[in-house]
Amino acid sequence: MARTSSSSAQLQLFEAQDVAQAWNVRVSRRARRLSVRVYPGGRVEVVVPPGASPVTVERFVGTHRHWIHERIADLSAVSGMAAEVRPSEIRLPGIDRTYVVEYRAAGAAVSVTPGLGNALIVAGAIDNEQRVARALRQWLMDLAHSELDRQVRELATRHDFEFRRIQIRRQRTRWGSCSAKGTISLNVCGVFQEPAVLRYLLIHELSHTRHMNHSRRFWSLVESLEPDYRRLDRELLQGWQRVPGWMFS
Repeated sequence: MARTSSSSAQLQLFEAQDVAQAWNVRVSRRARRLSVRVYPGGRVEVVVPPGASPVTVERFVGTHRHWIHERIADLSAVSGMAAEVRPSEIRLPGIDRTYVVEYRAAGAAVSVTPGLGNALIVAGAIDNEQRVARALRQWLMDLAHSELDRQVRELATRHDFEFRRIQIRRQRTRWGSCSAKGTISLNVCGVFQEPAVLRYLLIHELSHTRHMNHSRRFWSLVESLEPDYRRLDRELLQGWQRVPGWMFS
């Protein structure tokens, strides 16, 4: 969901347990209905349209409470990784890269630069977790754009697809999309997935350049290029479990 002008408040109208688990409500002018998301680390966000009453929101959360707790339980299996904000190692299976992160205290700004071998140097105000996370995210966005653009072009050439351009985003709810004009948007978090899962994601979006829907013809095309797409699709749905906490901290 894209960021919009919105207001945020902690869900004080729910149980104390919910508040302790960082359940938050966000009012979005673009929202047409209520929705709920659970992110790595167990953070819960309820997005509501303007004018929704506290009673309506409470009733909505009550209806979905069981599902929410199940998702929190699913993500708790990787709570260590989800809570990590200053990693010592960054594994990117989708592009076959692993980096050992070295931290060097310096000025107020934080920079990320390649070191020798597979070293990644983070220099600056390394005690400021938010600045470190922001710098790592920007570094990863640049790297992902280069690597994923190359992978998409190779698949497009091999299977005779045409697209306009690649765009890398840091979305919280979607892995990818394809516009009618041929712009393929990919979530930067795809690089944390296994190569086969990432390849399926790229094939999925490239297939939308021919079928802008999820019709039988669309899935037939996907299957012709990736026969194991059902299993890979299920793995992708659980892919947030492989995304470290610093990506959204």
